[in-house]
Amino acid sequence: MRTLTGRAARRWLRRLTWPHTLRARLTAGLVVLLAVSCAAVGVAAVVELNGFLTGRLDQQLRESGVRFPASLEHGARLPSDHDGDEDGDTRRQIAGTFGARLVGETVTNAAVVASGRSTGTLTVPLGAHDRRTLTGLAADGEGHTTELSSLGDYRMMATEGRDGDVLITGLPMEPVEATVHRLELVAAVVFGAALAVAGVAGALWVRWSLRPLSRVAATATRVSELPLSSGEVELPPRAPESDPRSEVGRVAGAFNAMLGHVEDALTKRHASEERLRSFAADASHELRTPVASIRGHAELALLHPGPVPRKVVRALERVEAEAARMGEMVDDLLLLARLDAGRPLESLPVDLTRLVLDAVTDAQAAGPGHHWLLELSEEPLTVRGDAHRLHQALANLLANARLHTPVGSTVTISLETDHSHGTAMLTVHDDGPGVAADIQPKVFERFTRADRRRSEGTGGGTGAGLGLSIVAAVAEAHGGSVTLDSAPGSTTFTVRLPVGNE
Repeated sequence: MRTLTGRAARRWLRRLTWPHTLRARLTAGLVVLLAVSCAAVGVAAVVELNGFLTGRLDQQLRESGVRFPASLEHGARLPSDHDGDEDGDTRRQIAGTFGARLVGETVTNAAVVASGRSTGTLTVPLGAHDRRTLTGLAADGEGHTTELSSLGDYRMMATEGRDGDVLITGLPMEPVEATVHRLELVAAVVFGAALAVAGVAGALWVRWSLRPLSRVAATATRVSELPLSSGEVELPPRAPESDPRSEVGRVAGAFNAMLGHVEDALTKRHASEERLRSFAADASHELRTPVASIRGHAELALLHPGPVPRKVVRALERVEAEAARMGEMVDDLLLLARLDAGRPLESLPVDLTRLVLDAVTDAQAAGPGHHWLLELSEEPLTVRGDAHRLHQALANLLANARLHTPVGSTVTISLETDHSHGTAMLTVHDDGPGVAADIQPKVFERFTRADRRRSEGTGGGTGAGLGLSIVAAVAEAHGGSVTLDSAPGSTTFTVRLPVGNE
């Protein structure tokens, strides 16, 4: 199993966690900026308050001086003596005031002013770490924050005594820490609520601000769902205009202008297609009479009882053949024009199995040198449609296989039901030379002629290039489709038609 690299994992996590919509990104950015601002304000307030309260402790230490630690000199009475005044020094000190006396590197005395109803002092048990902490204090008259194992955090101030000793006075940091922690809690609650309110309000504000852009996106989505490839296209209403001075307003204006140009282009294209269809239909209709007349005159001339030179007979036969070919082409053009115009076809039950049998029988008669194979289901397959047009489409497919494959080729016609799609699937497969790759994308377009490689040695012409276009038009008119899959030695046309009921 392939493992993700660190960079790939970070990209995957970023795609998973970072919002993708513009509205979500703007809201998230607003909340993040506000969170950073709140954090900066909170940190600054906590640091400033902590510094201020610590400065007040240092001021109290300076005001109290060394009276309490000085009272511990020369073996003064210590903690267990609660009934004395202690020279009045303990009553002047704040409860919890710490005092210690150092001689050299030795702590000779360490006590704390008792709190509560008791008066006097209490001896402070000092461990080795506590003694090192006290002896390490600089006697500079400045406050230093230390931690004693039995008392907790204290603000200490060391001053040199009169006898060469060092006197240390300390006040507990607990009031400062409690105040700072309370501020941190209040700031967290207030800023958290502010972030929540700002997030909701920001989301609503961003949503309201981006409404014109959302309308543009909705209009673009509706346009993308329209079939613009052919036919008359009616574009949806334009996106509502907004303030042209804003970015969203400029986008909406440019989008509406683009839709206008697209609508004009589609309208002109549709009008051109309609004119072309009308011309093809009119021309085909008008050509049917003179073509029939030419063919009739050629047939009449061939029936002349008198002697006619052989060259004239040959010319008349060619005129008759070409007139017949031209008549078929005119009929095909007229059929395509009618299908393009959306002329309704018959919608009757058609026994597709019988239709295939008849078409293959005709193809065998026209191409006896080919091998024709049938693969049909036991039960007849019925579709709804126009039997004549469906027969014409199938005949064109079989004629295409016969004319563009060498004699001796095998053509296989199969018919089955695709239950997963609810369609009848008709395939015509041959083992001929195949259709060139550059021809395949436009093989169903009109007047597309087969490449020479596929037609060589088949004995048939390339035709007018209308047969497969009729197949595609008839299939589409019946709500179906036709596809091609071709390679050298294997060419398959597949027609899918909706299955109808009797």
